[in-house]
Amino acid sequence: MSFQKATDLLRLAEMATSRYRGVSLTDIEEAFGVDRRTAQRMTKALEETFPNCSTEVDDDRRKFWKLQADHARLMLAQGIRDSELAALEMAIRRAGRDGALTEVSALSGLRDRLLSAMPGPHARRAEADAEAVLEAHGFASRPGPRVLVKAGLLASIGEALKGPHVLTIVYAGGRDPNRERRLEPHGLLLGTRRYLVARETGGDGRMQHYRLDRIATARLEADSFARDPGFDLATHANRAFGSYHADHEYGEVVWRFTPAAAPTAGEFIFHPTQELTKEADGSLTVRFLASGHLEMAWHLYTWGDAVEVIAPKGLRDMVARNRRDDFPALP
Repeated sequence: MSFQKATDLLRLAEMATSRYRGVSLTDIEEAFGVDRRTAQRMTKALEETFPNCSTEVDDDRRKFWKLQADHARLMLAQGIRDSELAALEMAIRRAGRDGALTEVSALSGLRDRLLSAMPGPHARRAEADAEAVLEAHGFASRPGPRVLVKAGLLASIGEALKGPHVLTIVYAGGRDPNRERRLEPHGLLLGTRRYLVARETGGDGRMQHYRLDRIATARLEADSFARDPGFDLATHANRAFGSYHADHEYGEVVWRFTPAAAPTAGEFIFHPTQELTKEADGSLTVRFLASGHLEMAWHLYTWGDAVEVIAPKGLRDMVARNRRDDFPALP
């Protein structure tokens, strides 16, 4: 067996141990980028290497391979890899940068427990290698712009989302900034600014957005509520270009990048629903459905005159006077 195949087998054992139901052929195909035949060969190797591997078939006739933790000692002996520790450290620093103190504490505790289970020399080497990876990514010293959020606010919102519990806030925006609002939180939108997605208790049931930097106070209530079963945060988020939603703006958006800018634009994911079309003259047309013209205009400005708005007309008019030709580089 090659080293790569051995590494893949250990990774497969990790998946089969960590997932409640185990791992399916579809899971293997997606995780390793292999076809069905290769996935089947990998499960056969898993069964041969770990005789205590069990299988189960669900109601949809999908087969799962499962390993109990005490049956995978070889896999558990690997400890934590430097790349995994670096990813964990990056998550801790991102959470700290965003003011998510509860997540910082939880992730830091996980990191410390993982390191404590490793022999001293291996733990120190993993930490040193992880720090090198962080520096190479430029993350350790790149704070980036951010909007300040009051300490403890994300912790309260997190508890409310997990409950789910009602959250009472005083919001500095809107027509009545001093009124307390009892909200039923359904999610968070992260972007240039962060928004709490929630509906007001006793209201019309519509999901509204509340900017976190405008929430003056937040109080977690003991009252629970029933989440809207028809609400999907990912689907809701896809209705906007960034974090701002405007139902009256929702519709088809079409941008065309010049032939010179097309290779760079082709590397971007502007929106999850985007469709890219390479034109005969070498230009690139991008189409997607979304709202949020102002955030689109902010982004389009960075492209100067290398992009033209084909639709909608409102966005085209908004950016027409700001298409500069003197930017020395593309985004």
